[in-house]
Amino acid sequence: MGRQRRFRGREVNGILLLDKPAGITSNDALQQVKRIYAAAKAGHTGALDPLATGMLPICLGEATKFSQFLLEADKRYRVVAKLGVRTNTSDADGEVVETRPVSVATGDLLNALDRFRGESQQVPSMYSALKYQGKPLYQYAREGIEIPRESRPITVYDLQLIRFEGDEVELEIHCSKGTYIRTIVDDLGELLGCGAHVAVLRRLAVANYPSDRMLTLEQLACILENCQAQEILPRLELDPLLLPMDTAVAHLPEVHMSELVAGYINQGQAVQVPNAPLAGVVRLTMGEARQFIGVGEIDDEGKVAPKRLVR
Repeated sequence: MGRQRRFRGREVNGILLLDKPAGITSNDALQQVKRIYAAAKAGHTGALDPLATGMLPICLGEATKFSQFLLEADKRYRVVAKLGVRTNTSDADGEVVETRPVSVATGDLLNALDRFRGESQQVPSMYSALKYQGKPLYQYAREGIEIPRESRPITVYDLQLIRFEGDEVELEIHCSKGTYIRTIVDDLGELLGCGAHVAVLRRLAVANYPSDRMLTLEQLACILENCQAQEILPRLELDPLLLPMDTAVAHLPEVHMSELVAGYINQGQAVQVPNAPLAGVVRLTMGEARQFIGVGEIDDEGKVAPKRLVR
């Protein structure tokens, strides 16, 4: 008797805006979406901590080729910081390492917050997912090993104080890629002299994706169950919920070409395209329908060279 063929999932391409629940890892959330869609391939675009909720774009199929552009996009968060308690992870999931009395005037808080606006250098937390010698930093941290970390440039475009009540500070932060909100909160606590950690964190937005297109795992599971109960193909209800894969690169300048010229690009050749930008990464489209075929790069000769193409 021959071996059973392993189920590999189906080809489905697009981006789902998941409203990630608290209490699970981003990878757990990704695997659940992948199962619901019976997708062959999936990837997320910048992990949220288990404690965090909110927008987690999940790339399915060919969209995974463009997930890097969402990793590099700016983000917007709403965070509640708890003053007076510092934890080893800088969030509520960690162990308390220090408690101090809270005696913070509103003026002191406003002055401290101003220190975080604009460009600065940030040292990532030991409990981040950044890799060192192929292993995430948080794994070293759990073993009690401290790894030296270089500071990285970040930009806080906007920081609004939403609420300051007792020992709670609620903020809305619009920031560049690679910004750790819990590091901002920990640094804020030290500036105020009382310590602080993240109690609640929600990602409101990634790039310009609409928050009203977010879906929860419960909503997706409900759609799947209803389809199964009514003997409807789940893909007929689930696939229309996906955003087109080129939304990940909508911010890139478009280079439009005929199907004939696109044929050379698809064979891996660089081509001359009139009115193409002089440099940088570009979004490639072809034909009357302006079909998205991938991402290219302007080479040293001013030609459009393929970088990531849709199969």
